[in-house]
Amino acid sequence: MLTANEYYRARFGGKVYRISLNGGMTCPNRDGTIGTGGCIFCSRGGSGEFAASALLPVPAQLAAAKKKIAAKLPKQKENFAGYLTYFQAFTNTYAPVPYLRRIFSEALSDPETVGLSVATRPDCLSAECIALLAELNQKKPVYVELGLQTIHEETARFLRRGYPLPVYDDAVSRLHAAGLPVITHIILGLPKESPADMAQTVSYVVNSKVHGIKLQLLHILEDTDLAEYYRSAPVSEFGCMTLDSYTKILCSLLPLIPEGTVVYRITGDGPKKTLLAPVWSADKKNVLNALHRQMERSFHAI
Repeated sequence: MLTANEYYRARFGGKVYRISLNGGMTCPNRDGTIGTGGCIFCSRGGSGEFAASALLPVPAQLAAAKKKIAAKLPKQKENFAGYLTYFQAFTNTYAPVPYLRRIFSEALSDPETVGLSVATRPDCLSAECIALLAELNQKKPVYVELGLQTIHEETARFLRRGYPLPVYDDAVSRLHAAGLPVITHIILGLPKESPADMAQTVSYVVNSKVHGIKLQLLHILEDTDLAEYYRSAPVSEFGCMTLDSYTKILCSLLPLIPEGTVVYRITGDGPKKTLLAPVWSADKKNVLNALHRQMERSFHAI
């Protein structure tokens, strides 16, 4: 198991900063192709709250993001490798291939861009789209991020994910055949899922030989259908994990991830303005410190 920072330094030779971009796309689970409400947990911004405005062209989004990051860069830049551009909001292959070629090429053409990451759905990867991503991957590294969330079909239906597990399997197979690294998103703490259920999802994903994994704490955001369910459901049916329970679950899951698989996320950041629960997750530094303490306790107990 590698952390993202370890992987970036080994792959690119220094510190890499991720820049969230907005390609101005929507999702088949919102425009009526599959559904209109989106996944039950998805925000109005399509999980792209930290991305720039889609009204700006990609070069302008990059310039604005670089300006925000500038204060964090080492003064001499000796440890700075570049930026990884991340198309994050909504479904970022849900557009005509010529349009995708233009915006992805604009992101990769920036001399400080070291690679491209594209968040999408497994059911939105046509052969033409994968061919484009494979072509761009020959110029600079391209990563494809798939929102799986869970392998359990009952939970997936509750989430209104909109596709069955074999669709994910097929997408991973085709992406691997094209030489494209896959990063899979998993949500921990979904209603009615036990620690054993979460472990089954993690094991399934790593057994599919993905390049990386993102473990995302379930955030309940205002103005989502999940928020309404959270307010109306009894605690016995749907109670958010405490910080202690979350760190314990993480410590039980991380050993399932083999050496060489990159863990890109272990908690995630919910927008503080719309975060309804769990409120403790807003203090990311405290979450990471708690995880480190739990890992030390777990290590000493072995």
